[in-house]
Amino acid sequence: MERTQAPIILIVFIAILVVGYFVFGGRAFDLPEGETLPLSDVAKENVTANAEFNVEESSLRSSREIFVTDDVRHSIPIDEIRQGCFGRDCISSVDEPEFIDVEEADKLFRTAGESAEDVIGIALSYNEVDRFYPFNMLVTREIVNDVIGGQPLAITYCPLCGTGIVFNRVHSGETLEFGVSGMLWQSNLLMYNRSENEENISLWSQVLGEAVLGSKTGVKLAVIPSDVVKFSDWKNNNPNGEVLDTGRIGDPYNGDYYRVAQGFAPDFDEASSPIAPTAYVFGIEIDSEFKAYENSKLSVGTTNDEFAGASLRIEKNNSGVVRIFDSKGTEPLPIVTGFWFSWIAAHPETELYE
Repeated sequence: MERTQAPIILIVFIAILVVGYFVFGGRAFDLPEGETLPLSDVAKENVTANAEFNVEESSLRSSREIFVTDDVRHSIPIDEIRQGCFGRDCISSVDEPEFIDVEEADKLFRTAGESAEDVIGIALSYNEVDRFYPFNMLVTREIVNDVIGGQPLAITYCPLCGTGIVFNRVHSGETLEFGVSGMLWQSNLLMYNRSENEENISLWSQVLGEAVLGSKTGVKLAVIPSDVVKFSDWKNNNPNGEVLDTGRIGDPYNGDYYRVAQGFAPDFDEASSPIAPTAYVFGIEIDSEFKAYENSKLSVGTTNDEFAGASLRIEKNNSGVVRIFDSKGTEPLPIVTGFWFSWIAAHPETELYE
């Protein structure tokens, strides 16, 4: 996209946010204030935010410590939460996604002045369905509440952090529907689960894949394996695949994601960073320990590594698709893909593959 187009698209994007404010009422989240205590120091039965959901019985639980402020659970510091746009749904999620075939998508991208080599997106193969979610459409929607083969999934993208992650929307028998909260943590998307009962609504960190404020704090979502690839590579391997069509292509940030992200004060020291802030990394977690692998440091083929007491096998193909396997299991480990500054801001204790 040419620079001269950026102001026009930015104005359109701001207009969409304003419309969203009036359509959805601009409901912002009221963050708790007052004394903060570890949950272990509070009688759990007195924490009203825990009444509707038993986190302790959840099969997927965060390793982060939980705190309570004004009877509200949270696992991130309240003062690190930033207001990104007006309120809930100021950026509208895609709740009834529509798809087109590969040839239609190719023509659509060319009409918009983008080649198949230019378009990047999330590639998902699930329940024998192959779908591609282009970033040039997700950039102004960020969340797709999709259903594939009867399975509810959330396809999520935070443009400021480059993080494209797919989650299972079903947790402990409850199907969650996600929206954009309008708030950020470490410049990263904070989603919220929709509910008619306000006490059931929580904020969820996309990069952590877990609820970080509200009744569900401590609950993690299962990550569904997906890839961030070029449309050109994906269409060659999936000629019968389906491509998300939101009806609009354009990037209001004009690709300047890190500069915008800096305005929300992520905890990142560029001067001391061993790699560039927007270096693309693959992040993993094993037994509450974290490690990142810079894309440029991984050669095509197989790379072996040792981490957190596990022997790892990293496989990378010619399209840049990466899978990381623990020798103890046959399924690939969940991977978070995105910019380095975002990963280390959320996981300051991370290791970096050399």
